[in-house]
Amino acid sequence: MTTPWGISFLRGHKAALVTERDTGAVWRIALDGTKRKVGTVPGAVWSGSQGKGGLLGVAASPTWNGTTDKDVFFMETTAEDNRVVRMRFDGTGLSGYTPILTGIRKDPQNTRHNGGQIAFGPDGHLYVATGDASQRHLAQDKKSPNGKILRITKTGAAAPGNPFGNRVYSYGHRNPQGLAWDRAGRLWETEIGAEKWDELNLVEPGKNYGWPTCQGACSAAGMTNPKMVWKPDEGGVPAQIAVVNDVIYATTLSGRRLWRMPIDATGKGVERATAYYKDTYGRLRAIAKVSGADQLWMGTSDQGTGKDRILKVTIK
Repeated sequence: MTTPWGISFLRGHKAALVTERDTGAVWRIALDGTKRKVGTVPGAVWSGSQGKGGLLGVAASPTWNGTTDKDVFFMETTAEDNRVVRMRFDGTGLSGYTPILTGIRKDPQNTRHNGGQIAFGPDGHLYVATGDASQRHLAQDKKSPNGKILRITKTGAAAPGNPFGNRVYSYGHRNPQGLAWDRAGRLWETEIGAEKWDELNLVEPGKNYGWPTCQGACSAAGMTNPKMVWKPDEGGVPAQIAVVNDVIYATTLSGRRLWRMPIDATGKGVERATAYYKDTYGRLRAIAKVSGADQLWMGTSDQGTGKDRILKVTIK
């Protein structure tokens, strides 16, 4: 493959949809590894010089069945903005193209800090990770969609019960990358920081996660501290996460390894982290729990055209 970015399993079906950042292509990959291209998402623009933007996250509707519910959702970087779009997937091919959330700013010069992950929560609403577009002040502006975790309906509207009456669920994020829920329904998030610290956060509605005032833990009033931090050059730059049996697994880009972080007895922190596959497969990005199994699918990243792979990891 060529830089797989997002993985979303089709519930009740032995397959997942996988996006390719650089090509805009979407693949249906079965549990036996066979893959078939099902279409492309129009408008996705990837900056080859910077390696940023393009086709990012994917999330199939929780009730997708290919007949009465064909909805699948994507986040992409276009020439104008970052946006969330809805398409139809009947099990064979993609059709239709309906933007449901547009106007998420992107860095006008090099398309950095896009965020990009989308995922349906246990409540049936769609959560969207957005970056600050290299405009730091946006992360603290509760009226801006940038530097946030957004919570929306399938039409793109603000989900009911959001803390500020708009689409914003949490704020003060720099470049959030991974979203996953544990068995108690708690939302965990990985975030690429600046030069000091990358973060693992336990995300709660209405909380401020500090950027740009804080990198990592700080004592500033009103800020919520991370549950774990990495130095970018010491195993950090986390990409995405998945949860299996209340253990968080995080891929890393510069870190070139997979982190295992058991959730502690309080449910609000993590125990000591363990690293696997250091420098074995290169940069790691996409990750998802396999439906109905204690397994992960994990994607390599940036190895060159046609040189990336999806790896299967069995949890024992």
